[in-house]
Parts: sequence; structure tokens; C-alpha cells
Amino acid sequence: VFVVSIFLRVATGFDIGLSTKCVVIPKEMDMCHEIGYSEMRLPNLMGHTSMAEVILKSTTWQHLAQTDCHPHVRTFLCSLFAPICLDTFIHPCRSMCVAVRDSCAPVLTCHGHLWPDSLDCARFPADEDMCLASLTMEHKHKVLPKPACQTCPAVEEFFTHKRLLEVFCASNFAVKVKLSKKRTLLGHQEYNIECQVEFTTQDSLVPYETQSMIQQWLLINENCTQRMAPTHHPMVYLLVGNVEEGILLVNHVYRWQKRDSQLTLATQKWRYHKCL
Repeated sequence: VFVVSIFLRVATGFDIGLSTKCVVIPKEMDMCHEIGYSEMRLPNLMGHTSMAEVILKSTTWQHLAQTDCHPHVRTFLCSLFAPICLDTFIHPCRSMCVAVRDSCAPVLTCHGHLWPDSLDCARFPADEDMCLASLTMEHKHKVLPKPACQTCPAVEEFFTHKRLLEVFCASNFAVKVKLSKKRTLLGHQEYNIECQVEFTTQDSLVPYETQSMIQQWLLINENCTQRMAPTHHPMVYLLVGNVEEGILLVNHVYRWQKRDSQLTLATQKWRYHKCL
């Protein structure tokens, strides 16, 4: 278990002045809800002067926050887009920026974006100044595999239950996923994701953790999710893969159709199947 505490380095801050105001964090900014405060300063630390601009510019980052690419990604982003309403602006520390950037930049790359100059970590104060820093203490814990940005596996629609059992024997997990596009207020692409773990074969993996990692994989590999969920109509798939050197990889994607009994048969037989 990671015990994470966010604390303020005490030093001299700077006056916000009379040009800013406190406003309620808008409902469109999901990533900044339930973070310990409900009002933000406007203009914010990104220089956005209107709520419409804040909502528009934060959209891409909200999707990044959903991937949980770093434990502090929401804290970091919300301190910039929706800074807490105090007498002084509290910047994130440079160390927090570097930690979030190093974990989350690969996810942005997967989506076709680079870490932007506007979030250059050199612009943030050093840890000895007044800023939001992170202190992480490690206790005995299980290190979970990290979902990776990868080439999308082809969706397989023609297979036999015997072939599926062979694939299962060579895999660490299989997760049944129900996917559909979500209707959103701003018309951006979001997805309804429901997961049911069929099996895991690694002692280090338990069902609820595997379910969470698959949901994260689908958010990181949005181009794959988009192919699997082209409409608002739900589609069902079986995602099968392995954990290699701490990285979770999806190697096979099977379309689960009601009229096709092979997947159902394979998952039923798997309980009693003995691999060669």
C-alpha cells in the first residue's frame, strides 16, 4: 500500500490581488470534483480568464486524469486549471511536475500528443519554496503491473473453443468487456466500460485489480477502444493477455456474439482444463 500525503512547503507566497474571483468548479470538470474543495480561482494558473475557456482547455487533460497515469495527476492538473480559493496561489512543486510528466507523457504520446511547453516543469517552483509537494512512503506492498500503450490486437471473430483453450493456457488473464460510447454534454468521446474477469493465472493478480488495469488499458489505448466501440450500441469482447516484466499487455481480442457459443464453451471448459 502506498501512503501518499500532499503537504505545503511553508514559505512566502504572493498576493492574488483584486483581479481574481472565487467560482464554483463546473460540473464539466469531473477530474476536479471530490478533491477536497469545491471553489476555484479565476483566472487560473494557466491564464484562462473565462469558465468557457477553462472547460474547453481542460478537456484533453480530464481524459488523461481518468487513466490514473500517476497518483498525483489530478492534484497536479487541478492545482493549475482549478486552483483552490485561498489568499495566495499555490503552485505545484517542480518535483511533482517531473513525477507526473515522467509517468503520464507516454500516455499523451499514445494519444498523439507531446508534453506541452505550457507545462514545462522548469516554470514551477523548487521544493523549498511554497508549493504543492508530494511525500510518498513505501510500506510492504504488491507492485501492480502497468498497462502499456501498444499496437491494437486485431479483433478475432472466427475461432474454436479448442484454439481458445490453447490461448488461455499461454495467457495470464481473460476479461469480458462490455463497451459503448457515452453521450456527453460537450460531445467528446467517452466510453461506458463494464468488466467481468473470467480468469487470472498469476498469483500476483486478483480479479478487482485486473478489472481496474483493463479499464486503464482501454483509456490509455483509446484508439483500440474506439475501434471496438464505434457506436452507442454496446459491444462485448474478451480481452486476453499477459504480464511481462511488470507490463500488462493485451494480446488477443475476441468479439463475443450471442449466437456464437465457442467463447462461452471455452470459458466453461477452462475451469476443468489441464494445460499441456
